[in-house]
Formats: sequence, structure tokens, C-alpha cells
Amino acid sequence: MEELKVSGGSTQFIVIKLGDEQYGIDIKYIENIVRMQHITRVPKVDSYLKGVINLRGEVIPVMSIRIKMGLEPDEETKSSRIIILKLDMNGQIGIIVDEVKEVVTLESDQIEKIAYDSKEEKDGFLCGVGKCAGGLISLLDLNSVVLENI
Repeated sequence: MEELKVSGGSTQFIVIKLGDEQYGIDIKYIENIVRMQHITRVPKVDSYLKGVINLRGEVIPVMSIRIKMGLEPDEETKSSRIIILKLDMNGQIGIIVDEVKEVVTLESDQIEKIAYDSKEEKDGFLCGVGKCAGGLISLLDLNSVVLENI
């Protein structure tokens, strides 16, 4: 009997830094990457929602992915960026990241799915780990990071 090989193909991820860790975001969700800019605060929202920005006439909510994941609050540097994500039903949202590193292409056999038995809050935001160039990249599950409380 011939073994059936399932080809999952490859996926491109943008590698970002949050603190000392590297995370991957599936490129299909990324609409734009912009430099840090003035964020207008919005009263009475969760602490991780930083406010809104005006991007080419469109008002886009911006969240701190660091605060949402239970990490230290953001420290704005010249490397900080806002990644604008396009989400199917909810339009767009911006997330603040410390740095955008590179784009990597991972084959399906370079991605390990994660089983959830961890008690750490931030681990619930991961959908897998990518093996790339001798290192590991935690792959963000944007649905659990972003959509959970929108």
C-alpha cells in the first residue's frame, strides 16, 4: 500500500519582536505596517486597548499585544511599529510591536502545533512553533489574541 503524503504547502510569516522573544504572524492577516504615531486614547476601554489612529482617513483601533499577553507594557523606540491586521468580520485593528524583523517562509513540516496544558496566559495565544534557520519562532494565533474581546 502506497503511503499518502499530504502536502500542506508553505506559509509566510512576518517575524516580530516582543521583548526578547520572536513571534510570527501569518502574512495573510497583515494589511500594513506603519511607524509609531500619535494614538488617541479612548475612555473606558480595557487597558490593552491603547486607543485609535487615523490612517488615511480610516479610524483604526490599536491594542498593546504585550499587555494582552501579560508582558511588560510597551516601551516606544524608533524600532516600534503598528501592524495593521485585516480581520474577516471585524475590519482592521492595529497591534503595537517592538520591532519587525523579517519575512520567513515555513513549510508545513517546519511548524509544530502546540498542545495546551500550559498555565501561562501568553501560551494560549500561540498556535504553533516554527523551526527556522536554527531558531524557533512562536506563531501567534491572532484569533485568540485579537478577537477574544472585540
